[in-house]
Amino acid sequence: MKTEPHDIIDEADVRQLVDTFYGKVRRDELLAPIFEPVIGNNWGHHLERMTDFWSTLLLYTRKFSADPLTKHLPLALTREHFDRWLSLFHETLDELFQGQIAENAKKRAFSIARIMKAVKQIEQ
Repeated sequence: MKTEPHDIIDEADVRQLVDTFYGKVRRDELLAPIFEPVIGNNWGHHLERMTDFWSTLLLYTRKFSADPLTKHLPLALTREHFDRWLSLFHETLDELFQGQIAENAKKRAFSIARIMKAVKQIEQ
C-alpha cells in the first residue's frame, strides 16, 4: 500500500531520499559513469555522508562539515550532468515528499548545481 507524500521530518526521511535518489543515479546512463569509478565499492559510506549532508542542510543536524565542492572539482562534469542530477533529485522528491522542507531541498539542490557550475566555469 502506497502512502501519501508527506514532508521531510526526520533523518529516516532524508535517508529514504538519499537512497532512492542515488539508486537512480547508479542506473542512469549519463551519471553512473561519472560516479561509479570514483565511489567504487564505497557506496555505503557515500550514502551515509550524503545523508549527513542533506540532514545538515534540511534538518540542521550539523552532522556534515566537509567541503563537498572540492570533491567534485576533479570530475569531468558538464552542464548535462548537472541538469540530469537536478532532474533526478527533483523527480525523487516529488515521488516521495511534499511540503516546505521538500521544497527547500529543491531550492538547495538548485543552488548547489548553480554554484558548482559557476566554479567549474560551466555555462548556466
